[in-house]
Amino acid sequence: MKELLLGLRLLLGSGRSNRVRFLLMSMGSAIGVCCLAVVLAIPGILAEQDARKAARDPNCSNGQGGCTSMTKGSGLSLTRVDPYGSEPFTRIFVALGSTPISPPPGLHELPGPGEVFVSLRLHEVLRADPGLARLLPGKEIGLISAPGLAHPDELYAYIGATRDDLKHGGRLSAFGDSEARYPTVEPSTLDILRFTLAGVVLLPLAVFLSVCARLSAASRMRRLAALRLLGLSRKGTQRVNAAETVAAALLGAVLGLGAYWVVNQLVSRVGLPGFKWYPADGSLTVSTLLVCLVGCPALAWFVGRVGAKQAAANPLAVRRSAVEKPPRLWGLLPLVPGMGIVIGYCVAGATGHPPADTSLSSILMPLAVVLVGTGLVLSLPILSRSLARKVARSTGSLSLGLAMRRNEVEPGGALRVATGLVLLVYAASLTQGVLIELDQVSKNTSPVQLYTMPLKDVPEDKERAVTEVAGVRGHAILAESWTDPDDMEWPTSISAVIATCSQLRKMASAVEGCVEGRPARLMVPGVTYDEKSVPGRRFPFHLQNSEGKSRVVTVEVPRQTIHYRDDTMRQMVGSGTVVIPPSSLPAGFRLEERATLALMSSAGPKTVHSVLAGIAGVDPTIEVETDGLDPAALQQITVIKTLLGVGMILGLIIGVAAYLVAATDRAVERRPQVTALALLGARPRTLRTVQVAQVVLPLAIGLVLAVVTGKMAESSYLVTGGGAVFWDGAGVPLLLASALGVVAVAALGALPLVGRRIDPELIRRD
Repeated sequence: MKELLLGLRLLLGSGRSNRVRFLLMSMGSAIGVCCLAVVLAIPGILAEQDARKAARDPNCSNGQGGCTSMTKGSGLSLTRVDPYGSEPFTRIFVALGSTPISPPPGLHELPGPGEVFVSLRLHEVLRADPGLARLLPGKEIGLISAPGLAHPDELYAYIGATRDDLKHGGRLSAFGDSEARYPTVEPSTLDILRFTLAGVVLLPLAVFLSVCARLSAASRMRRLAALRLLGLSRKGTQRVNAAETVAAALLGAVLGLGAYWVVNQLVSRVGLPGFKWYPADGSLTVSTLLVCLVGCPALAWFVGRVGAKQAAANPLAVRRSAVEKPPRLWGLLPLVPGMGIVIGYCVAGATGHPPADTSLSSILMPLAVVLVGTGLVLSLPILSRSLARKVARSTGSLSLGLAMRRNEVEPGGALRVATGLVLLVYAASLTQGVLIELDQVSKNTSPVQLYTMPLKDVPEDKERAVTEVAGVRGHAILAESWTDPDDMEWPTSISAVIATCSQLRKMASAVEGCVEGRPARLMVPGVTYDEKSVPGRRFPFHLQNSEGKSRVVTVEVPRQTIHYRDDTMRQMVGSGTVVIPPSSLPAGFRLEERATLALMSSAGPKTVHSVLAGIAGVDPTIEVETDGLDPAALQQITVIKTLLGVGMILGLIIGVAAYLVAATDRAVERRPQVTALALLGARPRTLRTVQVAQVVLPLAIGLVLAVVTGKMAESSYLVTGGGAVFWDGAGVPLLLASALGVVAVAALGALPLVGRRIDPELIRRD
């Protein structure tokens, strides 16, 4: 306890420069803690949004039977989620029964037939886009309040309907479920986010906090060595240093949490692209507060004790500025297993044998990223010292020779200055890999959009109206033949498309051999043929008319074929699918079981929106599947990309701050040496060249390693992701340009650190 009080007394009574350094340490810790709080708050924000989603989901948990049963007196509900651009537009149709149902959060009552409650954002969108009202049959009578919305920008509506309108709906007994049906971010995707943010933010953050705790290390070590020579014990000396660093870290943690509160209040109200939340969602949990208020001072305590180890063990060497011991090769140890894992995955991808065990990869890949990142940090002093020695022996330049000798004598300085920017470039490469994987998931390269809906949900009188919606350029009915698992005569099924030749030509640009009114088999070059579609085999199809009468039609697989070469058709049918002319079916009968109505339009966002609105104008309760356009998935990808962008910004702030803090502190510590060289006749230009070379050389070594290892780690991540892209050649120029920009900024930042005024007082004691 005495040592802790001594450390605090030295902190307050050792001059203005020491107090300024303490404030700088505290401000640096505040920046780091604020960034840490942002990262730790993200899962809590997503959890709060999912909790509100789960609390409003319709369910049938009162034990009165199946969810789709038409129990007398029970309510009915129908959920429809449609894309509005890249956002999901959710509509909840509700039909009340005689049994009372409590309204969901955000509503004071449930809507009756012809009544609509909408979110504030949807209310504003309806003013700008009146055509969207076709999806909301009824009159708007109120707004959904905040407890019923996942976030302020959500497009959400409750629509009152009659029980006849919701014949295909599910029974409704209450609102609320244990889990959200459509979470903001799926758990597997959230794991990717955690993995990336750990590499982009947390690794550089740990280095930055360590750098802040080591400000003015040389002068502090001289002071601690003096205390040790005066009789203070080894552990006492370490505690004195740790007390100062812990006090700075604790003050910085409090300031950082205050800064986070301000940032959360401001940014939550403005919002980020594709991601907005309520300010209360960003409130920090108790565990997060403990991590910031206890974890960061604990890290400072550890760094402080380790930093004072040399002064406690050999105080005379510190007081006399003895030469540092060269770094040991054990610093390369983490890099070896990390690169082994990375190289193994790269070889597996290059040989066409990507790993199939994703559970093992989910453990090995993050482990490899951490090991490689740690290895980069620990290997910098070793490589910098080795290269500096070779360059110093061979160069004839005075400036370069002085710079290299300094790096050889003090290799730890390279670690402090270059680490933040090196990890930033390394993390940027990993982020590129994550964005590539997300891009593969979200990219829709097809020029057309396919819409499918169960034929049984589209009455015969509405089928024609749906196919004539503006923007639809073709339609067909897709069906599967009837099967009976208990009857060996019909154990398998074939696919069929019910359409005329003119319909096929509207959906495919090249159709050859099609004759109106004659069945045929579709042949798609390059697509595996359905082996069950053998000419001469017969398959049954069940039909039904409007009066409920059933009929079975047996279709024989024809020998005639139709060839087409349009990839857009592959979204609907495959090679071997049988084309059945509509005229061959009995009049008044239609396929309903295992049949789908498919529409096709161009893939432009305006066209897709127009078609969906047109279908809703015919019947707003029809369930429409948009192939390759999942609004919930698109929103997840948008959220992930936004959060990754936030992580990159935080990583940039941390990396630049770590460089500025370390480079400035190193320059201040070297003022006695610079002054001595100036008194010996060295020119200011020479001194600036020396300073730039000292910073640029270790940084260049680290950046080369970061680019190489980062690209390999990125490729191994893509290999384990199961996507089609393993090698990101397009991202290399951007990464190299970023590395060169980092070197240029570091060189410019090092120039002003050598002043023009010579102060002999700095070397008076020497």
